[in-house]
Amino acid sequence: MKVNVKGRFSFPGGIHPPEKKDLSREVEIQPGPAVKEVAVMLSQHIGAVCQPLNRKGDAVQAGQKIGDCDAFVSAPVHSPITGKVKEIALRSHAVLGRSSAIVIEAFSYSPTRRSYFKLKDDFDEKNYSAGQICEAVRQAGIVGMGGAGFPTRVKIEPNPQMPKETLIINGCECEPYITCDYRIMLEWTNQIIAGIKLARKASGCSQVFIAIEGNKPKAIEVMNRALESFANSDSIKVIPVKTKYPQGGERQLIKAILKKDVPTGGIPPMIGVVVLNVATAAAIAEAVISDLPLTHRVVTVTGEAVAKPGNYYVPIGTSVEDLIEFCGGVTKKSAKVLLGGPMMGIAIADLKTPITKATNAITVLTKEQIGRAKFARRQTACICCGRCLEVCPENLNPTKIAHAVKYNFLDVAESYYISACMECGCCSYVCPANIELTGYIKTGKIFLARQKKKIPG
Repeated sequence: MKVNVKGRFSFPGGIHPPEKKDLSREVEIQPGPAVKEVAVMLSQHIGAVCQPLNRKGDAVQAGQKIGDCDAFVSAPVHSPITGKVKEIALRSHAVLGRSSAIVIEAFSYSPTRRSYFKLKDDFDEKNYSAGQICEAVRQAGIVGMGGAGFPTRVKIEPNPQMPKETLIINGCECEPYITCDYRIMLEWTNQIIAGIKLARKASGCSQVFIAIEGNKPKAIEVMNRALESFANSDSIKVIPVKTKYPQGGERQLIKAILKKDVPTGGIPPMIGVVVLNVATAAAIAEAVISDLPLTHRVVTVTGEAVAKPGNYYVPIGTSVEDLIEFCGGVTKKSAKVLLGGPMMGIAIADLKTPITKATNAITVLTKEQIGRAKFARRQTACICCGRCLEVCPENLNPTKIAHAVKYNFLDVAESYYISACMECGCCSYVCPANIELTGYIKTGKIFLARQKKKIPG
């Protein structure tokens, strides 16, 4: 089958950092470590934090719901293993610093390749109502697995005030190093398509686009071939998009494919669009067809310092330390461990930090890499070259925002739409003065949030 993979669809701005995907791209999804303990965070998603449903000493079964919340924007959490609740205590959280977790000691746990899920030959999404699909997704605790962690039920649930027309499935994976979604597209293809069809049924979308960057020709071919074998797939199209960072941002993807803009401060459903990650689509199929909650996910463990880079299917709550050790540890002096990739990943100091539903990768950077970067990035004065404006995918002025934050003019930073920044790092990447623009903007957002909390009323 001859497939067009050039990817003419794109968005204004963006950059082309080294991909670094060769470390794990050809490594099939493998079972993760035989964990003895997991720490399931009660906050793994955007929205209200879950409350624990168990106490210290309680026995829990694999797949049992252990945390939930009645709020609309929330998602329950489940135990990935059979064991006993050791404690409910604070654990390191990449975003929140510290947050509550249910720590479970395993009675026994055997790593799995997910052989328990099988798509039936007679699968037909018409056998499920929109309500059934949404409720199954909610009960399974499914959230966006591409990094954002927004509860999926909220995205796909029908809303007469904001009818949905287009479903975009995000298979871009534009961040350097990360390959878990790529492997999922190659290995769980039919499950992804089943999840897509279920999400289409629930949301009421009339058209579906599966967006895959042109540097993944094998994934494009495999997805196209699988669509041919499924009934009722005429409205589902694979769209090769241009290989460029951050093509996987949902606002950039909508711009590239539909030539539509999501309003500043708005969300895709406001313009009739739903965007789901390929791993999220696969989880939807598990939840609806097999009544399986989201207890495991595929994580790419990568970096030049990792002994055995690869893609691993691990229980949610596994510590970063356990997963790195399972991959043979580090072979060089590591200087930084990131949850995610080098562009938008978050550096962590505590390797006991647990994997969450939104953790798609662990990237270990070497001391040599960090040393070169520090030497090369000695900051000088802004030369007003305008490169940050050229690459900003949100059409912002990063330098003006950063300078406003630097001199504590937060109202000025707001007037330049600091909240619209997606913190992709493109501006910092191209700045010849080596100004850490993204860092200033992140700091400004934190200061603004603190400032608004102190305002009465």
